[in-house]
Amino acid sequence: MSEEHTEEKEASMAQVKSLVRRKLRKVPAHEEQSLNIYPMMDMMTILLVFLIMQFAQASASVVQSEDMQMPYSTSRAEVEEALPIQISRTDIVVDGHRVLGLRNGIVDPSQKQGGANGFLITPLLTVMQQHRDRLKLIAQHVPSRPFTGTVQIIADTRTPFRTLSEVIYTMGQAEFAHIHFVVLEANQHTTDPSQVH
Repeated sequence: MSEEHTEEKEASMAQVKSLVRRKLRKVPAHEEQSLNIYPMMDMMTILLVFLIMQFAQASASVVQSEDMQMPYSTSRAEVEEALPIQISRTDIVVDGHRVLGLRNGIVDPSQKQGGANGFLITPLLTVMQQHRDRLKLIAQHVPSRPFTGTVQIIADTRTPFRTLSEVIYTMGQAEFAHIHFVVLEANQHTTDPSQVH
């Protein structure tokens, strides 16, 4: 072969870009694949409501101890499904979660709006408002479970009246107006939650 046929010319940058553009035009446009997440979001919402309902239906377990001694009663009223609030000598527990500590059943003035003379327990109000919002969300998705604003107070027999008044006042501020007190049957000394009224 002659020398002139074996020589290759270097392509300029403009020629390279032009060649790339021609090649790209020949390649068919890539079809965009997408995932429709709306049905998945609906499914997750239904699962979320179901899980919230399961937690709301869980009954409160009452364990008597040195700091928690329930009163007795001869009442035969049936236990309604409600949010449990437990008041012992050392703390207030809402739905199984400790909200604040007490000193011999008394709320520390720093935990109340207005100090020692105040009735609104600030940390308790915050938690109760969260429970209210959760129960109202359930009511929106499940019409058969309307928000009733019902709570069950499980209080130690030595709880001061002032502390009960503060808790009840705080419940009212969070739209929980229906309050039931849980007691043990007078003829049975048991801590079985099925025997409380």
